[in-house]
Amino acid sequence: MQPTLRHIVVTAALLTLFSVVGTWSIALLDDNTHDIIAENKRKELLRTLSELVPASLYDNDPVESAIMVRDRPLLGSYHDVAVYRATRDDKPVAIMMTPIAPDGYSGNIGLLVAIDTQTDSLLGVRVLWHKETPGLGDWIETEKSDWVLNFTGRSLGNPDELGWHVRKDGGIFDQVTGATITPRAIVKAVYNTLRYYQQHKAELLDMAPESSNDESAAVDDTAAVDPKDSGESNATEE
Repeated sequence: MQPTLRHIVVTAALLTLFSVVGTWSIALLDDNTHDIIAENKRKELLRTLSELVPASLYDNDPVESAIMVRDRPLLGSYHDVAVYRATRDDKPVAIMMTPIAPDGYSGNIGLLVAIDTQTDSLLGVRVLWHKETPGLGDWIETEKSDWVLNFTGRSLGNPDELGWHVRKDGGIFDQVTGATITPRAIVKAVYNTLRYYQQHKAELLDMAPESSNDESAAVDDTAAVDPKDSGESNATEE
């Protein structure tokens, strides 16, 4: 074999080897990164769950006991949404649902709605993700205001159906001056979640856990929405 040909063969072999090693390294890094992201999402989800339902109240893993349900009219998504169930001594303590408010000012708003299974009242509501403009619509976060805390203790009968609106629409829930669309969407979504819970309470408590549920879905702003729902709204806040 001529030296030049030998050099070409060796170079090609080395390039092939480097390509294989590089591809394997990237794949390994991607797998590790995915695991890290998934674990971080799980920790954030558990932290948010514990804000609404203290860990001292249950002895199971709500994430492992999760089920997936779907109801576009009441839960706001064309896809499955996660329902986390807290129990103590195998008796239900709370249901934590992840509905979508599909008609926020800037698009979809992901919620976590916790319900006391003994009183059927709200243990609390949190915004998991949103696309509202920073400084304008992000007041729905607990870090920015306590508005969302007004849901705690409420139920389908407290207030009555007419009361489940923002004040501008004749209800009891305040809205930020000049901002009605987003709070209106959240109030409606929480009320509809309570309706879904009332209609499906027995099966929500009895359904077997999903064998391969994805606990990160609830904190992913694309996992539980239809592509048609993901665009930003051009409506004028009023």
